Amino acid sequence: MKKLILILLTVFIHNSCYSQGTPIGCSAEAMCEAVFEFGEQELTAVDTLPDFNRPGPKLKVTGTVYQPDGKTPAPNVVLYIYHTNQKGIYEKRGDETGLGRKHGHIRGWAKTNEEGNYTFYTLRPGIYPNRSEPAHIHTTLLEPDGKYYWLNSYHFDDGPLLTKEERQKLKTTPRGGSSGILKLIKSGDLLIGERDIILGLNIPGYE
Repeated sequence: MKKLILILLTVFIHNSCYSQGTPIGCSAEAMCEAVFEFGEQELTAVDTLPDFNRPGPKLKVTGTVYQPDGKTPAPNVVLYIYHTNQKGIYEKRGDETGLGRKHGHIRGWAKTNEEGNYTFYTLRPGIYPNRSEPAHIHTTLLEPDGKYYWLNSYHFDDGPLLTKEERQKLKTTPRGGSSGILKLIKSGDLLIGERDIILGLNIPGYE
């Protein structure tokens, strides 16, 4: 009985921390609150986005999240991502709620395991039809204590629109310690990109 009470108390405290939410540098345009929209889903360290089984270049994005010391793995950190479809459109099915009405339905959430690991399976996104930006994947991070903030988008090292100037900009503002530029390695039918993240690093206002 005592063990059950302790488990329920732990779950309550955990959910309370997430529900409080302390945004750090999140403007209305950043729409960071989408990180909370996983609803009743029981998050794990691996998530497969809705587009993964469609035709297109299959992508595995993986990595480890570390505590601010850059060495200790950070468990129970939620990562939220969303991106365009193969045509460069934030695709909608018509039943989206919340910020899904803006981000579309190609989005997902993963929660790091005890080793701080996370993985997303999806398709490599397309470029906007007007070719205004390189192809990218947006991401927001939510810490167990409720702090949340956006990170540099995932970009692709071989992206045709990723200019020298854009690369330099991303490398000089590496939120979470990473520029977000992925060097993709092909393994079978998968393109694999790794990105490690350090909590709070280069996040203005982080304490």
